[in-house]
Amino acid sequence: MDNLLTSYRTMVTIRLFEEAVERLFLEGRVMGTAHTCIGQEAIAAGIAAAMEPFDAMTSTHRGHGHFIARGGEPKRVMAELFGRDTGYSHGRGGSQMMMDTSIGFYGANGITAGSTAFAAGLALDAKLSHSPRAVISILGDGASNQGIFYESLNLAALWKLPVIYTIENNGYAMSTATARGLADTCTADRGKAFNIPGVSADGNDFFAVRDTVRGLLADARSGKGPFVLELRTYRLSGHSRGDPRVYRTREEEQEAWRHDPILRMADALRERGATGAQLETCRQEAAATIQDAIAFAESSPAPDAIGFASSLFA
Repeated sequence: MDNLLTSYRTMVTIRLFEEAVERLFLEGRVMGTAHTCIGQEAIAAGIAAAMEPFDAMTSTHRGHGHFIARGGEPKRVMAELFGRDTGYSHGRGGSQMMMDTSIGFYGANGITAGSTAFAAGLALDAKLSHSPRAVISILGDGASNQGIFYESLNLAALWKLPVIYTIENNGYAMSTATARGLADTCTADRGKAFNIPGVSADGNDFFAVRDTVRGLLADARSGKGPFVLELRTYRLSGHSRGDPRVYRTREEEQEAWRHDPILRMADALRERGATGAQLETCRQEAAATIQDAIAFAESSPAPDAIGFASSLFA
């Protein structure tokens, strides 16, 4: 139960982090742009719970949740969004350019499907070095239309690489509904041309995500990879800050909120014996983490612009 409560706290931490990011942008306290993953927390937490410390993960432009679930410090992620020196990229990278290889997180990526080739390289390195490492490469349903993804699939299949291409199918590529942008809306089938097995699972169910990923990781480590995994979910927030979401109805969103993965996780934990007090403690701890992260970011120094410029020409 302790591990499940930890995963629940991770999901709530991600939700509160993303809600704080949206609020901070509206208040003008954080500049630039960011893409939040509200509604997709079970994917991040479920994948992280299935991975081993030596495994690798690559992410997308919507990567805060993946990073935090993998073990990234919320205060350093927040500091990066504030443009502070204590951020993961010392305040110079922003939302889409953070990584920490010490915890197996090889970065978010602002290029659509850009990390899919990188993931193939990580998997090739693991195979050549006889490492037990397997790689989770996360992309979106829109990114599954990109050419670099298919080039990566071809090489992964050719070399039998231990990589799981994990598609967060949240129904929209920016404002384009999946049915309008994909001839085949089942993105699990995207590897068929390369004889890559495809699997679909409920991305709003932590247990379905964890157990499916755990099984695929074991198969990938034993030389049966690669795989394409589709996790069906829904992006409850806009594509990015300032998105008025005119491409979908409020009724559609209300129906989606009824399948909120955090509520589903809470119900599942109660069925397994968790108490209301335990769940509330997780929420309070998550809220305190986000409050501390904001305070840490606001009190952190800005990067030394002169020193940074000098280092480029040293």
